[in-house]
Amino acid sequence: MRTRFLTRVALIAAIAVAPLAAQDKPPVPQPTPEKPAAASRRIPAPVPIRVTVQLSRYQGEKRISNMPYIVGVMASGYGPGPKSSLRMGVDVPVATTIFGGDGKASPVSSYNYRNVGTNIDCTATFDEATPGLFQLTLTVTDSSLGLESSKRVGGTSTGVVADVPSFRNFNSSFTALLRDGQTMQYTSATDPVTGELMKIDVTLNVMK
Repeated sequence: MRTRFLTRVALIAAIAVAPLAAQDKPPVPQPTPEKPAAASRRIPAPVPIRVTVQLSRYQGEKRISNMPYIVGVMASGYGPGPKSSLRMGVDVPVATTIFGGDGKASPVSSYNYRNVGTNIDCTATFDEATPGLFQLTLTVTDSSLGLESSKRVGGTSTGVVADVPSFRNFNSSFTALLRDGQTMQYTSATDPVTGELMKIDVTLNVMK
C-alpha cells in the first residue's frame, strides 16, 4: 500500500514539473533566409567636354570686341567634378609718385603693377537620369584698362580724370544647363561709365 502511494506521488510530481522544464528549455533558433547583398552603385565614367566662353562688348548695336576662351572640363557623374581654371592677363604699370621736374633733373616715377585680364573657373556635372544634359558652374572675372574721353557717356568726364588710367571690372557667377553643341547667352550687363554692353555666351561640346 505504501509503495503504491509513493508511486502516485512521484507520478504527480513528474507531471507538474514537465511544463516547467519545457518552458526553461531555450527555443530552437529558426534558420533565417540570407539577405541579398546590397547592389553597389555604379560610378559613371567622367565625360570630357569643351566649354567656350565668349565675352562680347557692344556700343549700341555695333559689336566692338569679341573675346572667345576655350576651357577643357571633365564632367563628373558622381559628386562635384574637378575645377578647370583659365587665367589670361597682363601686369600694367601705374605711376604713383613723380619726383623732380624742376628743370635740373629728369622726372623719376614710382610704379605699382596691377593685373588686368580675364579669369574663368568652371566645373561640370551630369546625371544619367537625364542623358546628354550637363550642368556647368561658371565664374567669370574680367578687368580692363583705359577710358578714353570719346568713349565716356555723353562725352563728359563722369568723375574720370584725364590722362589718368582707370580700371573696369566685371564679375559674374552663374549655372548653365547645356547639351552637346548648344549655345546660350547667360549674362548681359551695361557699363555705367561707357554705356557699353557686355554679353557672355557659353557653348558646350562633348569631346569625341
